[in-house]
Amino acid sequence: MSNEIDFSEFRTQSLKGIVIIYGKFLFQVLKGTWVLLFLFITKASKLSSVDIFYFYIGITVLLTFILIRSYLVYKNFKFKIEGDSFILKKGIISKNNTAIAFDRIQNVNFSQNVIHQLINVYQVDIETAGSDKTEISIKALSLDQAKALRKKITDAKLQEQSITEQTEVIKEKPLLSIGVNDLLKVSITENHLQSLLLLLAFLFGFYQQIQDVFLNFIGEEVLDNYLNKGKDLLAGSIILLLGVLIFLSIVAIISSFVRVFLRHFNLSFSIKNEAFEIQQGLTNKKAIILKREKVQFITIITNPLKRRLGISYVIFKQAISGKVKKADKLIKIVGCKKDHLEKIKATLFTSLDFQDAEKEKPHWYFTYRIIFRTILIFSCLNVLFYFVFNAQNQLLVNVFLLLIAIPLLYKRIRKLFFKVSNNMLLVGGGAIETSTTYLEMFKVQNVKIKQSIFQRRRNVADLILQTASGKIKLPSITEERANELYNQILYTIETSTKEWM
Repeated sequence: MSNEIDFSEFRTQSLKGIVIIYGKFLFQVLKGTWVLLFLFITKASKLSSVDIFYFYIGITVLLTFILIRSYLVYKNFKFKIEGDSFILKKGIISKNNTAIAFDRIQNVNFSQNVIHQLINVYQVDIETAGSDKTEISIKALSLDQAKALRKKITDAKLQEQSITEQTEVIKEKPLLSIGVNDLLKVSITENHLQSLLLLLAFLFGFYQQIQDVFLNFIGEEVLDNYLNKGKDLLAGSIILLLGVLIFLSIVAIISSFVRVFLRHFNLSFSIKNEAFEIQQGLTNKKAIILKREKVQFITIITNPLKRRLGISYVIFKQAISGKVKKADKLIKIVGCKKDHLEKIKATLFTSLDFQDAEKEKPHWYFTYRIIFRTILIFSCLNVLFYFVFNAQNQLLVNVFLLLIAIPLLYKRIRKLFFKVSNNMLLVGGGAIETSTTYLEMFKVQNVKIKQSIFQRRRNVADLILQTASGKIKLPSITEERANELYNQILYTIETSTKEWM
Protein backbone atom coordinates (compact mmCIF):
# COMPACT_ATOMS: atom_id res chain seq x y z
CA MET A 1 0.00 0.00 0.00
CA SER A 2 1.15 3.56 -0.68
CA ASN A 3 0.87 4.59 2.99
CA GLU A 4 3.46 1.92 3.97
CA ILE A 5 6.27 3.51 1.95
CA ASP A 6 9.05 4.76 4.23
CA PHE A 7 10.46 8.23 3.58
CA SER A 8 12.60 8.43 6.73
CA GLU A 9 15.73 7.44 4.77
CA PHE A 10 17.04 9.15 1.62
CA ARG A 11 15.35 7.84 -1.52
CA THR A 12 16.05 8.39 -5.20
CA GLN A 13 13.52 8.85 -7.96
CA SER A 14 12.28 5.95 -10.03
CA LEU A 15 15.04 4.54 -12.24
CA LYS A 16 12.82 5.54 -15.17
CA GLY A 17 13.59 9.13 -14.16
CA ILE A 18 16.82 8.87 -16.16
CA VAL A 19 14.66 8.77 -19.31
CA ILE A 20 12.82 11.94 -18.24
CA ILE A 21 16.02 13.82 -17.34
CA TYR A 22 17.73 12.63 -20.54
CA GLY A 23 14.74 13.73 -22.62
CA LYS A 24 14.72 17.15 -20.96
CA PHE A 25 18.42 17.78 -21.64
CA LEU A 26 18.10 16.47 -25.20
CA PHE A 27 15.11 18.75 -25.88
CA GLN A 28 17.06 21.78 -24.61
CA VAL A 29 19.96 20.96 -26.96
CA LEU A 30 17.65 20.38 -29.96
CA LYS A 31 15.74 23.57 -29.22
CA GLY A 32 18.92 25.60 -29.57
CA THR A 33 20.50 23.74 -32.49
CA TRP A 34 17.71 22.25 -34.65
CA VAL A 35 18.15 24.90 -37.35
CA LEU A 36 21.81 23.90 -37.69
CA LEU A 37 20.81 20.25 -37.85
CA PHE A 38 18.24 21.04 -40.55
CA LEU A 39 20.86 22.95 -42.54
CA PHE A 40 23.25 19.99 -42.28
CA ILE A 41 20.57 17.59 -43.58
CA THR A 42 19.75 19.84 -46.55
CA LYS A 43 23.44 20.19 -47.49
CA ALA A 44 24.49 16.61 -46.64
CA SER A 45 24.78 15.66 -50.32
CA LYS A 46 27.47 18.32 -50.82
CA LEU A 47 29.62 17.19 -47.85
CA SER A 48 32.48 14.72 -48.10
CA SER A 49 32.35 11.33 -46.40
CA VAL A 50 34.99 12.50 -43.93
CA ASP A 51 32.87 15.50 -42.86
CA ILE A 52 29.84 13.25 -42.40
CA PHE A 53 31.92 10.78 -40.38
CA TYR A 54 33.12 13.54 -38.01
CA PHE A 55 29.54 14.81 -37.71
CA TYR A 56 28.32 11.39 -36.56
CA ILE A 57 31.24 11.14 -34.14
CA GLY A 58 30.28 14.54 -32.69
CA ILE A 59 26.62 13.52 -32.34
CA THR A 60 27.63 10.29 -30.58
CA VAL A 61 29.90 12.14 -28.14
CA LEU A 62 27.17 14.70 -27.42
CA LEU A 63 24.50 12.03 -26.79
CA THR A 64 26.87 10.08 -24.54
CA PHE A 65 27.71 13.23 -22.55
CA ILE A 66 23.99 13.99 -22.07
CA LEU A 67 23.38 10.40 -20.92
CA ILE A 68 26.22 10.52 -18.36
CA ARG A 69 25.03 13.89 -17.06
CA SER A 70 21.45 12.61 -16.80
CA TYR A 71 22.58 9.60 -14.76
CA LEU A 72 24.63 11.80 -12.40
CA VAL A 73 21.67 14.17 -11.91
CA TYR A 74 19.44 11.18 -11.14
CA LYS A 75 21.97 9.57 -8.78
CA ASN A 76 22.58 12.77 -6.79
CA PHE A 77 18.91 13.72 -6.44
CA LYS A 78 17.84 12.31 -3.06
CA PHE A 79 15.02 13.23 -0.71
CA LYS A 80 13.50 12.18 2.60
CA ILE A 81 11.12 13.33 5.32
CA GLU A 82 12.69 14.17 8.65
CA GLY A 83 10.42 15.33 11.48
CA ASP A 84 8.22 18.08 10.08
CA SER A 85 10.45 18.93 7.10
CA PHE A 86 11.10 17.74 3.56
CA ILE A 87 14.84 17.32 2.93
CA LEU A 88 16.39 17.38 -0.55
CA LYS A 89 19.97 16.84 -1.75
CA LYS A 90 20.94 17.42 -5.37
CA GLY A 91 23.78 18.59 -7.59
CA ILE A 92 26.75 17.07 -9.41
CA ILE A 93 29.70 19.39 -8.76
CA SER A 94 27.90 22.10 -6.82
CA LYS A 95 25.89 20.37 -4.09
CA ASN A 96 22.61 21.87 -2.93
CA ASN A 97 20.85 20.89 0.31
CA THR A 98 17.28 22.13 0.90
CA ALA A 99 15.03 21.75 3.93
CA ILE A 100 11.40 22.88 3.68
CA ALA A 101 9.13 22.93 6.72
CA PHE A 102 5.69 21.44 6.12
CA ASP A 103 3.96 24.64 7.20
CA ARG A 104 5.54 26.39 4.19
CA ILE A 105 4.24 23.81 1.72
CA GLN A 106 1.04 24.92 0.01
CA ASN A 107 0.41 22.21 -2.57
CA VAL A 108 1.73 18.85 -3.77
CA ASN A 109 0.65 18.41 -7.40
CA PHE A 110 1.06 15.60 -9.92
CA SER A 111 1.55 15.90 -13.68
CA GLN A 112 2.33 13.64 -16.64
CA ASN A 113 3.59 14.64 -20.06
CA VAL A 114 3.71 12.21 -23.00
CA ILE A 115 7.00 10.60 -21.90
CA HIS A 116 5.74 10.20 -18.32
CA GLN A 117 2.65 8.43 -19.63
CA LEU A 118 4.68 6.10 -21.86
CA ILE A 119 6.88 4.90 -18.98
CA ASN A 120 4.08 5.16 -16.36
CA VAL A 121 5.60 7.62 -13.86
CA TYR A 122 4.48 10.98 -12.43
CA GLN A 123 6.18 14.32 -11.86
CA VAL A 124 5.56 15.67 -8.35
CA ASP A 125 5.75 19.45 -7.83
CA ILE A 126 5.94 20.88 -4.32
CA GLU A 127 4.79 24.51 -4.13
CA THR A 128 5.68 26.72 -1.19
CA ALA A 129 4.79 30.17 0.07
CA GLY A 130 7.36 32.87 -0.58
CA SER A 131 8.97 31.25 -3.62
CA ASP A 132 9.11 32.70 -7.14
CA LYS A 133 8.72 29.24 -8.71
CA THR A 134 7.95 25.61 -7.89
CA GLU A 135 10.31 24.93 -4.99
CA ILE A 136 10.90 21.21 -5.69
CA SER A 137 10.14 19.15 -8.80
CA ILE A 138 10.62 15.37 -8.55
CA LYS A 139 10.72 14.23 -12.16
CA ALA A 140 9.72 10.58 -11.83
CA LEU A 141 7.84 8.67 -9.12
CA SER A 142 5.44 5.78 -9.33
CA LEU A 143 1.81 6.62 -8.57
CA ASP A 144 2.00 4.79 -5.21
CA GLN A 145 5.11 6.73 -4.19
CA ALA A 146 3.62 10.05 -5.32
CA LYS A 147 0.39 9.48 -3.38
CA ALA A 148 2.29 8.29 -0.30
CA LEU A 149 4.51 11.38 -0.33
CA ARG A 150 1.54 13.73 -0.66
CA LYS A 151 -0.32 11.87 2.11
CA LYS A 152 2.70 12.06 4.42
CA ILE A 153 2.98 15.83 3.97
CA THR A 154 -0.80 16.39 4.16
CA ASP A 155 -1.19 14.29 7.32
CA ALA A 156 1.62 16.20 9.01
CA LYS A 157 -0.02 19.54 8.11
CA LEU A 158 -3.34 18.30 9.52
CA GLN A 159 -1.62 17.41 12.80
CA GLU A 160 -0.26 20.95 13.02
CA GLN A 161 -3.85 22.16 12.75
CA SER A 162 -4.80 19.89 15.73
CA ILE A 163 -6.57 17.33 13.57
CA THR A 164 -5.92 13.74 14.54
CA GLU A 165 -4.32 11.18 12.25
CA GLN A 166 -7.50 9.13 12.38
CA THR A 167 -9.40 11.81 10.45
CA GLU A 168 -10.71 10.08 7.36
CA VAL A 169 -10.72 11.71 3.98
CA ILE A 170 -14.24 12.32 2.79
CA LYS A 171 -14.57 10.48 -0.51
CA GLU A 172 -17.12 11.67 -2.98
CA LYS A 173 -17.95 10.91 -6.55
CA PRO A 174 -16.48 13.56 -8.89
CA LEU A 175 -18.64 16.67 -8.88
CA LEU A 176 -17.91 17.10 -12.57
CA SER A 177 -16.62 14.59 -15.12
CA ILE A 178 -16.16 15.73 -18.72
CA GLY A 179 -16.35 13.23 -21.57
CA VAL A 180 -15.63 13.57 -25.27
CA ASN A 181 -19.16 14.79 -26.13
CA ASP A 182 -18.97 17.49 -23.44
CA LEU A 183 -15.56 18.60 -24.75
CA LEU A 184 -17.07 18.98 -28.22
CA LYS A 185 -19.71 21.33 -26.77
CA VAL A 186 -17.04 23.29 -24.92
CA SER A 187 -14.91 23.56 -28.08
CA ILE A 188 -17.79 24.98 -30.11
CA THR A 189 -18.36 27.74 -27.53
CA GLU A 190 -14.69 28.71 -27.07
CA ASN A 191 -13.04 32.02 -27.96
CA HIS A 192 -11.93 31.10 -31.49
CA LEU A 193 -10.15 34.43 -32.03
CA GLN A 194 -7.80 33.63 -29.15
CA SER A 195 -7.07 30.21 -30.66
CA LEU A 196 -6.32 31.79 -34.04
CA LEU A 197 -3.96 34.37 -32.55
CA LEU A 198 -2.08 31.66 -30.64
CA LEU A 199 -1.73 29.59 -33.80
CA LEU A 200 -0.56 32.57 -35.87
CA ALA A 201 1.95 33.53 -33.17
CA PHE A 202 3.35 29.99 -33.22
CA LEU A 203 3.57 29.93 -37.04
CA PHE A 204 5.20 33.37 -37.13
CA GLY A 205 7.78 32.33 -34.52
CA PHE A 206 8.44 29.11 -36.47
CA TYR A 207 8.90 31.06 -39.72
CA GLN A 208 11.28 33.50 -38.06
CA GLN A 209 13.51 30.58 -37.04
CA ILE A 210 13.62 28.93 -40.49
CA GLN A 211 13.53 32.10 -42.58
CA ASP A 212 17.15 31.78 -43.70
CA VAL A 213 16.64 28.13 -44.64
CA PHE A 214 13.43 28.99 -46.50
CA LEU A 215 15.16 31.75 -48.48
CA ASN A 216 17.91 29.35 -49.54
CA PHE A 217 15.31 27.11 -51.21
CA ILE A 218 13.24 29.65 -53.15
CA GLY A 219 15.36 32.81 -53.14
CA GLU A 220 14.66 36.21 -51.62
CA GLU A 221 13.45 37.81 -54.88
CA VAL A 222 10.90 35.03 -55.51
CA LEU A 223 9.58 35.35 -51.94
CA ASP A 224 9.28 39.15 -52.20
CA ASN A 225 7.49 38.76 -55.52
CA TYR A 226 4.90 36.39 -53.99
CA LEU A 227 4.36 38.69 -51.00
CA ASN A 228 3.85 41.75 -53.22
CA LYS A 229 1.38 39.88 -55.42
CA GLY A 230 -0.52 38.79 -52.30
CA LYS A 231 -0.74 42.37 -51.06
CA ASP A 232 -2.01 43.60 -54.43
CA LEU A 233 -4.66 40.86 -54.59
CA LEU A 234 -5.92 41.60 -51.08
CA ALA A 235 -6.00 45.34 -51.69
CA GLY A 236 -7.95 44.94 -54.94
CA SER A 237 -10.50 42.31 -53.96
CA ILE A 238 -12.88 42.46 -51.01
CA ILE A 239 -14.20 39.02 -52.01
CA LEU A 240 -10.73 37.52 -51.68
CA LEU A 241 -10.30 39.28 -48.33
CA LEU A 242 -13.60 37.80 -47.11
CA GLY A 243 -12.44 34.40 -48.36
CA VAL A 244 -9.27 34.73 -46.31
CA LEU A 245 -11.34 35.69 -43.25
CA ILE A 246 -13.59 32.64 -43.70
CA PHE A 247 -10.55 30.39 -44.07
CA LEU A 248 -8.99 31.85 -40.92
CA SER A 249 -12.29 31.35 -39.07
CA ILE A 250 -12.30 27.66 -39.98
CA VAL A 251 -8.68 27.34 -38.87
CA ALA A 252 -9.57 29.10 -35.59
CA ILE A 253 -12.43 26.66 -34.86
CA ILE A 254 -10.19 23.65 -35.54
CA SER A 255 -7.50 25.18 -33.31
CA SER A 256 -10.06 25.55 -30.51
CA PHE A 257 -10.97 21.87 -30.78
CA VAL A 258 -7.34 20.82 -30.56
CA ARG A 259 -6.55 23.21 -27.68
CA VAL A 260 -9.55 22.10 -25.60
CA PHE A 261 -8.91 18.38 -26.13
CA LEU A 262 -5.23 18.63 -25.24
CA ARG A 263 -5.80 20.73 -22.13
CA HIS A 264 -9.05 19.40 -20.65
CA PHE A 265 -9.24 15.77 -21.81
CA ASN A 266 -10.71 13.43 -19.18
CA LEU A 267 -11.43 16.34 -16.81
CA SER A 268 -12.46 15.23 -13.33
CA PHE A 269 -13.36 17.75 -10.62
CA SER A 270 -14.05 16.68 -7.01
CA ILE A 271 -14.56 18.38 -3.65
CA LYS A 272 -12.93 16.64 -0.67
CA ASN A 273 -12.57 18.09 2.84
CA GLU A 274 -13.23 21.63 1.56
CA ALA A 275 -10.46 21.30 -1.04
CA PHE A 276 -10.74 20.86 -4.81
CA GLU A 277 -9.12 17.93 -6.58
CA ILE A 278 -8.65 18.46 -10.30
CA GLN A 279 -7.37 16.02 -12.92
CA GLN A 280 -7.19 16.82 -16.61
CA GLY A 281 -5.00 16.76 -19.72
CA LEU A 282 -4.09 14.50 -22.64
CA THR A 283 -0.45 15.10 -23.60
CA ASN A 284 0.28 16.80 -20.28
CA LYS A 285 -1.82 15.26 -17.49
CA LYS A 286 -2.19 17.20 -14.25
CA ALA A 287 -3.53 16.26 -10.83
CA ILE A 288 -3.94 19.30 -8.57
CA ILE A 289 -5.17 19.77 -5.02
CA LEU A 290 -6.44 23.32 -4.56
CA LYS A 291 -7.16 24.35 -0.98
CA ARG A 292 -10.11 26.59 -0.22
CA GLU A 293 -8.05 29.28 1.50
CA LYS A 294 -5.61 29.45 -1.41
CA VAL A 295 -8.36 30.54 -3.83
CA GLN A 296 -8.29 34.34 -3.90
CA PHE A 297 -11.35 34.79 -6.09
CA ILE A 298 -13.29 33.00 -8.81
CA THR A 299 -14.66 34.22 -12.13
CA ILE A 300 -17.58 32.50 -13.84
CA ILE A 301 -17.65 33.08 -17.60
CA THR A 302 -20.36 32.34 -20.12
CA ASN A 303 -21.50 33.58 -23.54
CA PRO A 304 -24.74 33.34 -25.57
CA LEU A 305 -23.86 29.92 -27.02
CA LYS A 306 -22.70 28.56 -23.66
CA ARG A 307 -25.94 29.76 -22.04
CA ARG A 308 -27.94 28.01 -24.74
CA LEU A 309 -26.09 24.77 -24.02
CA GLY A 310 -26.42 25.33 -20.26
CA ILE A 311 -22.68 25.40 -19.54
CA SER A 312 -20.07 27.89 -18.38
CA TYR A 313 -16.54 27.74 -17.06
CA VAL A 314 -14.95 28.76 -13.78
CA ILE A 315 -11.52 30.31 -13.34
CA PHE A 316 -9.94 29.85 -9.91
CA LYS A 317 -7.37 32.55 -9.19
CA GLN A 318 -4.99 31.11 -6.62
CA ALA A 319 -2.33 32.68 -4.43
CA ILE A 320 1.19 32.12 -5.74
CA SER A 321 4.03 34.21 -4.41
CA GLY A 322 6.74 35.72 -6.57
CA LYS A 323 7.04 36.28 -10.30
CA VAL A 324 5.34 33.38 -12.06
CA LYS A 325 3.55 33.00 -15.34
CA LYS A 326 0.02 34.36 -15.39
CA ALA A 327 -1.34 30.97 -16.47
CA ASP A 328 0.11 29.32 -13.35
CA LYS A 329 -2.05 31.52 -11.11
CA LEU A 330 -5.35 30.31 -12.53
CA ILE A 331 -7.07 26.98 -12.91
CA LYS A 332 -9.86 26.67 -15.46
CA ILE A 333 -12.74 24.20 -15.12
CA VAL A 334 -14.87 23.95 -18.26
CA GLY A 335 -18.33 22.50 -18.89
CA CYS A 336 -19.85 23.51 -15.53
CA LYS A 337 -23.63 23.45 -15.15
CA LYS A 338 -25.72 25.49 -12.72
CA ASP A 339 -25.68 22.91 -9.92
CA HIS A 340 -21.88 22.58 -10.23
CA LEU A 341 -21.50 26.36 -9.83
CA GLU A 342 -23.73 26.44 -6.76
CA LYS A 343 -21.72 23.62 -5.14
CA ILE A 344 -18.42 25.40 -5.83
CA LYS A 345 -19.67 28.70 -4.40
CA ALA A 346 -21.12 26.97 -1.32
CA THR A 347 -17.75 25.29 -0.68
CA LEU A 348 -15.71 28.45 -1.09
CA PHE A 349 -17.85 31.15 0.50
CA THR A 350 -19.66 31.22 3.83
CA SER A 351 -22.12 33.90 2.71
CA LEU A 352 -23.36 34.86 -0.75
CA ASP A 353 -26.33 37.07 0.08
CA PHE A 354 -26.54 39.74 -2.64
CA GLN A 355 -30.33 39.90 -2.81
CA ASP A 356 -30.57 43.17 -0.88
CA ALA A 357 -27.39 44.61 -2.45
CA GLU A 358 -27.88 47.40 -4.94
CA LYS A 359 -26.60 46.88 -8.48
CA GLU A 360 -24.19 49.77 -9.05
CA LYS A 361 -22.96 51.02 -12.42
CA PRO A 362 -19.94 53.17 -13.38
CA HIS A 363 -20.28 56.93 -13.82
CA TRP A 364 -21.25 58.17 -17.29
CA TYR A 365 -17.62 59.26 -17.74
CA PHE A 366 -16.73 55.59 -18.28
CA THR A 367 -18.97 55.49 -21.39
CA TYR A 368 -17.46 58.74 -22.65
CA ARG A 369 -13.91 57.38 -22.20
CA ILE A 370 -14.69 54.12 -24.03
CA ILE A 371 -16.26 55.97 -26.99
CA PHE A 372 -13.36 58.43 -27.18
CA ARG A 373 -10.76 55.63 -27.24
CA THR A 374 -12.72 53.78 -29.94
CA ILE A 375 -12.80 56.89 -32.14
CA LEU A 376 -9.05 57.30 -31.65
CA ILE A 377 -8.39 53.67 -32.67
CA PHE A 378 -10.59 54.02 -35.77
CA SER A 379 -8.73 57.17 -36.76
CA CYS A 380 -5.37 55.38 -36.56
CA LEU A 381 -6.72 52.40 -38.51
CA ASN A 382 -8.03 54.65 -41.27
CA VAL A 383 -4.59 56.15 -41.74
CA LEU A 384 -3.38 52.60 -42.43
CA PHE A 385 -6.41 51.78 -44.62
CA TYR A 386 -5.66 54.86 -46.76
CA PHE A 387 -2.44 53.24 -48.00
CA VAL A 388 -3.92 49.74 -48.40
CA PHE A 389 -7.46 50.17 -49.83
CA ASN A 390 -9.07 52.42 -52.39
CA ALA A 391 -11.82 54.81 -51.21
CA GLN A 392 -14.73 52.46 -51.88
CA ASN A 393 -13.12 49.48 -50.14
CA GLN A 394 -12.03 51.68 -47.24
CA LEU A 395 -15.66 52.71 -46.70
CA LEU A 396 -16.83 49.09 -46.79
CA VAL A 397 -14.19 48.02 -44.27
CA ASN A 398 -15.17 50.87 -41.93
CA VAL A 399 -18.86 49.92 -42.14
CA PHE A 400 -17.95 46.29 -41.41
CA LEU A 401 -15.83 47.24 -38.38
CA LEU A 402 -18.49 49.62 -37.05
CA LEU A 403 -21.15 46.90 -37.26
CA ILE A 404 -18.92 44.81 -35.00
CA ALA A 405 -17.64 47.56 -32.69
CA ILE A 406 -20.93 49.29 -31.81
CA PRO A 407 -22.72 46.19 -30.39
CA LEU A 408 -19.56 45.19 -28.50
CA LEU A 409 -19.23 48.65 -26.93
CA TYR A 410 -22.90 48.64 -25.98
CA LYS A 411 -22.64 45.21 -24.36
CA ARG A 412 -19.47 46.11 -22.47
CA ILE A 413 -21.03 49.25 -21.02
CA ARG A 414 -24.31 47.48 -20.18
CA LYS A 415 -22.72 44.44 -18.54
CA LEU A 416 -20.31 46.28 -16.24
CA PHE A 417 -21.64 46.49 -12.67
CA PHE A 418 -20.75 45.63 -9.08
CA LYS A 419 -22.57 44.65 -5.89
CA VAL A 420 -21.32 44.90 -2.33
CA SER A 421 -22.49 42.87 0.67
CA ASN A 422 -21.08 42.86 4.21
CA ASN A 423 -17.98 40.85 3.32
CA MET A 424 -18.25 40.02 -0.39
CA LEU A 425 -17.80 41.84 -3.67
CA LEU A 426 -19.51 40.79 -6.91
CA VAL A 427 -18.20 42.31 -10.17
CA GLY A 428 -19.80 41.76 -13.59
CA GLY A 429 -18.37 42.58 -16.99
CA GLY A 430 -17.59 41.39 -20.51
CA ALA A 431 -18.61 42.07 -24.09
CA ILE A 432 -19.27 38.88 -26.08
CA GLU A 433 -18.60 36.81 -22.98
CA THR A 434 -20.21 37.62 -19.62
CA SER A 435 -17.96 37.37 -16.56
CA THR A 436 -18.99 37.36 -12.91
CA THR A 437 -16.26 37.63 -10.26
CA TYR A 438 -16.74 36.73 -6.58
CA LEU A 439 -14.23 38.12 -4.07
CA GLU A 440 -14.15 37.93 -0.28
CA MET A 441 -12.99 41.34 0.92
CA PHE A 442 -10.66 40.04 3.66
CA LYS A 443 -8.46 38.49 0.92
CA VAL A 444 -7.62 41.91 -0.52
CA GLN A 445 -3.96 42.72 0.15
CA ASN A 446 -3.99 46.32 -0.98
CA VAL A 447 -6.66 48.81 -2.00
CA LYS A 448 -6.06 52.18 -3.64
CA ILE A 449 -7.97 54.97 -5.31
CA LYS A 450 -6.58 56.09 -8.67
CA GLN A 451 -7.69 59.33 -10.26
CA SER A 452 -6.55 61.09 -13.45
CA ILE A 453 -6.80 64.84 -13.94
CA PHE A 454 -9.82 64.30 -16.22
CA GLN A 455 -11.55 62.14 -13.61
CA ARG A 456 -10.81 64.68 -10.87
CA ARG A 457 -12.79 67.34 -12.76
CA ARG A 458 -15.85 65.09 -12.72
CA ASN A 459 -15.36 63.75 -9.15
CA VAL A 460 -14.89 60.13 -10.28
CA ALA A 461 -12.11 57.64 -9.59
CA ASP A 462 -10.98 54.05 -10.20
CA LEU A 463 -10.90 51.70 -7.21
CA ILE A 464 -8.19 49.03 -7.57
CA LEU A 465 -8.15 45.94 -5.35
CA GLN A 466 -4.88 43.97 -5.29
CA THR A 467 -5.00 40.32 -4.23
CA ALA A 468 -2.27 37.66 -4.08
CA SER A 469 -3.23 36.54 -7.60
CA GLY A 470 -4.06 39.76 -9.44
CA LYS A 471 -6.09 42.95 -9.56
CA ILE A 472 -9.80 43.70 -9.67
CA LYS A 473 -10.71 47.17 -10.92
CA LEU A 474 -13.91 49.15 -10.42
CA PRO A 475 -13.58 51.86 -13.09
CA SER A 476 -15.00 55.37 -12.94
CA ILE A 477 -17.19 55.29 -9.84
CA THR A 478 -18.05 58.45 -7.94
CA GLU A 479 -15.32 59.73 -5.65
CA GLU A 480 -17.64 59.60 -2.65
CA ARG A 481 -18.55 55.95 -3.29
CA ALA A 482 -14.88 55.05 -3.88
CA ASN A 483 -13.96 56.43 -0.45
CA GLU A 484 -16.83 54.51 1.20
CA LEU A 485 -15.71 51.23 -0.34
CA TYR A 486 -12.08 51.99 0.48
CA ASN A 487 -12.90 52.37 4.18
CA GLN A 488 -15.24 49.35 4.22
CA ILE A 489 -12.63 47.06 2.65
CA LEU A 490 -9.84 48.27 4.96
CA TYR A 491 -12.07 47.68 7.99
CA THR A 492 -12.92 44.15 6.79
CA ILE A 493 -9.22 43.35 6.25
CA GLU A 494 -8.15 44.63 9.66
CA THR A 495 -10.93 42.93 11.65
CA SER A 496 -10.92 39.55 9.87
CA THR A 497 -9.17 36.57 11.50
CA LYS A 498 -9.71 34.16 8.58
CA GLU A 499 -6.83 32.60 6.62
CA TRP A 500 -6.33 33.88 3.07
CA MET A 501 -3.30 31.80 2.01
